[in-house]
Amino acid sequence: MITAGLKLTHSGGLALLEDDKLLFHIEVQKLANNARYSPVADLRLIPEILTEHGFKVSDVDHWALDGWDGADYGHLSVLDHGTPLELKVAPYRENDTINSLVRPGVTGELPIGGTTVTYNSYVHMSSHFAAAYCSSPFAARGENSFVLVWDGGCFPRLYFVDAARGTVENGGEVFPLIGHSYAMAAQYFGPWARRTGDRSQVVDDLSVAGKLMAYIALGKPQDAVQEAMRDAFHRNFEAPTDAVAEYRRDVIGCGSTGEPSHRYTHAYLGDAAERIAALGVSDEDVLASMHQFMEELLVERVVEKITRWKGEGPWNLSFAGGCALNIKWNSALRAHPLFNDVWVPPYPDDSGSAIGTACAEYARGKGVSAVQWHQRQGPALVPTPRTPDGWTARDCTPAEVAQILHESGEPLVFLRGRAELGPRALGARSIIAPASDPSMKELLNDLKKREHYRPVAPICLTEHAPEIFDPGTPDPYMLFDHDVRPEWLDRVPAITHLDGTARLQTVSNEDDPVLAEILRTYHELSGIPVLCNTSANLNGHGFFPDAASAMEWGRTRYVWADGVLYSKA
Repeated sequence: MITAGLKLTHSGGLALLEDDKLLFHIEVQKLANNARYSPVADLRLIPEILTEHGFKVSDVDHWALDGWDGADYGHLSVLDHGTPLELKVAPYRENDTINSLVRPGVTGELPIGGTTVTYNSYVHMSSHFAAAYCSSPFAARGENSFVLVWDGGCFPRLYFVDAARGTVENGGEVFPLIGHSYAMAAQYFGPWARRTGDRSQVVDDLSVAGKLMAYIALGKPQDAVQEAMRDAFHRNFEAPTDAVAEYRRDVIGCGSTGEPSHRYTHAYLGDAAERIAALGVSDEDVLASMHQFMEELLVERVVEKITRWKGEGPWNLSFAGGCALNIKWNSALRAHPLFNDVWVPPYPDDSGSAIGTACAEYARGKGVSAVQWHQRQGPALVPTPRTPDGWTARDCTPAEVAQILHESGEPLVFLRGRAELGPRALGARSIIAPASDPSMKELLNDLKKREHYRPVAPICLTEHAPEIFDPGTPDPYMLFDHDVRPEWLDRVPAITHLDGTARLQTVSNEDDPVLAEILRTYHELSGIPVLCNTSANLNGHGFFPDAASAMEWGRTRYVWADGVLYSKA
């Protein structure tokens, strides 16, 4: 049975399952240097992707569409070969009539490649829920798990999977604050501050959250600021007042264009900002305090709700939604004794929604269960048939790549095979470089036209990670926070963030034998089993689809692609 999962809105893509096995997931933002978060603008792309992978539209047995903003239903606008098309889809989250994550909220028809196909649409929460649990080691082992979903437009919501029965229980919201509030706080403080009339009413800059998570390392949390944030949160969202009652009537966490959530969030942030202004605290400290307040609120309320609902545990927890890209929140949840372990898929944001929607459709007939998948199931590397002028090409082994990195001390674009799933470059669409040079982080940020405080992530051999990082546990998807041990701070300064932490990616032979060979050879040459890793892409765009794009960009002397080393003359 072939199931196609479609995400047509931002971070759009097509995922294909054969029974319980993921065959591929193609994100639009990873094609042809498209902009990050690109939607499926025209349905003509779908049969093109299927054909490229050896399938026809008629091969697909079930079509599933991700839901979108709205309390009762969602509505999408898309083109079909240039002709505008309106589609009715399931809403953002469950409601009184659409109360299941694994039952369709809407059934309809759409044209794909000259054929009219029937689709089932699931609430947007389903896509995050299923992407998290179905990919988890808990599902693979047949274990129960809580699933926490918190993305930009919803309140954090909890679910519980009974693995033996393949069913899901709905625990509802954890607290009434949309995920976008994290980035919206930066409209009041720091380099992204805006005048009152310029502040967002819907999402208008999805990149701020990631930048803010780096920026807070410039500051220190202050108790007085956190107290102001906590008081304002209570007054605006939970106090027994008419204003809070109005908020709870108007905003249920059903998407930023489906309700006036930004208006109320700005009232809350403005309330807090007015009190904070009298404290004389730097913007860096304010934003660091805001981050810490939200982290503590999340952990405190999730633990409280789970304990009240199911008991003391310990429990498994899967976490998805855009907020699960916050490595410090992930690590704080994982460190809590209530949890055996915390799983975050490498595609926790909407980049994994097509996968999750396909999993929800599969679960409709088979129950919620594990899906077989691999991190490298994105678009294949596009061949570069001709070496551009000014470049030379020769065969080059992974071991030779390590030698070049050691001897030159320069960054190298490293492209191989099929792209990674999700937003993190994990060694298939990466720029890798030595981590021992203190100036390397500045050089890489300059190459990528990024702010000076932005961190560069380490890749490290799994067996050496505990001696360099704390805790140094296996984390192959760069989604948790680790401290750099004091004796290594001067040895790998390029990957050490301003607060002494690092967004570690561990690499083993099982994860990636080619990348492991490079790290092992580099370790033999240098005594350091760590390299820098950052994404290979144009600023604001998806990963390079081919070596030609990297050479046209031209900001490194070396580009390695599927065994060929291109060197700039």
